[in-house]
Amino acid sequence: MGTIHRSGVHRKTNDSARLIVVTILGVAFGFFVGISFPAATFTKNEFRRSKSLETLGSGSNVTNIYVPTNPRGAELLPPGIVVAESDFNLRRLWGEPSEDIKKKPKYLLTFTVGYDQRNNINTAVKKFSDDFQILLFHYDGRTSEWDQFEWSKSAIHVSVMRQTKWWYAKRFLHPDIVGAYEYIFIWDEDLGVEHFNGEKYIELVKKHGLEISQPGLEPDNGLTWQMTKRRGDREVHKDTEEKPGWCSNPHLPPCAAFVEIMAPVFSREAWRCVWHMIQNDLVHGWGLDFALRRCVEPAHEKIGVVDSQWIIHQVIPSLGSQGKSEKGKAPWEGVRARCRNEWSLFRSRLADAEQAYLSQTKKG
Repeated sequence: MGTIHRSGVHRKTNDSARLIVVTILGVAFGFFVGISFPAATFTKNEFRRSKSLETLGSGSNVTNIYVPTNPRGAELLPPGIVVAESDFNLRRLWGEPSEDIKKKPKYLLTFTVGYDQRNNINTAVKKFSDDFQILLFHYDGRTSEWDQFEWSKSAIHVSVMRQTKWWYAKRFLHPDIVGAYEYIFIWDEDLGVEHFNGEKYIELVKKHGLEISQPGLEPDNGLTWQMTKRRGDREVHKDTEEKPGWCSNPHLPPCAAFVEIMAPVFSREAWRCVWHMIQNDLVHGWGLDFALRRCVEPAHEKIGVVDSQWIIHQVIPSLGSQGKSEKGKAPWEGVRARCRNEWSLFRSRLADAEQAYLSQTKKG
């Protein structure tokens, strides 16, 4: 009897334990079903929506679209969905898109830089208001160190080793990318800006109708052409006198319709033309300054130098040190030789292209 008694107690204990385990499992199952229900509902709704969109996109009642006036490649899209231009405005990963940007910059300021010139660039950036979006092209691969400057944290940084500003411009400043900006500054890193103010410069450019411009250069520093020499008696000048025989026409470079490539400023309309003229393989830009006139009309009226906002060219040969020593020559010598060669190549290409066009026009 004692054994039977112990056996009965053992069965009751097992039954109780089983009941407790089942109860716990039931509660747990209910809990997981409960917390999964909203997700399941969302997934179901998303599935229904995707099926609806699929039907919309492939239904037989959908009108075929072809809009030849759309940007190239977007002809099959309804015009209302086409966003043909972009910008460098930073966006949040949360919230409403319409609330991302408190103030949209009007202008784009780019510098091609090495870290050694950080203090000079910091000084230059302070001459521009928050209406200017800052974009730095780094030829030395050093980017994170620039965050010592507060403005750098909201700037755009593009880093590719040992490239020139025209290489960067061709690849990262497509007209559709910078179309949001009224003016695009494409500047070197060795410019002194003690006598310069970005907002005042823009005011003068607009006042005098300049589509392509640059600040005047301090006469005693890095001056190559008389056209870019600062004049102290005016706001802007658009022509000059050069050495005898240098200008076949007073309206042509280097006597007019001319700025140098160290600190040019382009309207977005002019830049759209200039970008297409920049050669993909010619990276130094030599010769480009003589051809800029082809992108505005009349060039001698719309290209000029802003005298009352002037800069100093410090002539720091930073790119020369990025070259490579070959055949016993210093790195800068190879860089300079390529610059001259590119100038010759560009001049030949432009002349050949013009001649080909004229010949075809005559045949037509």
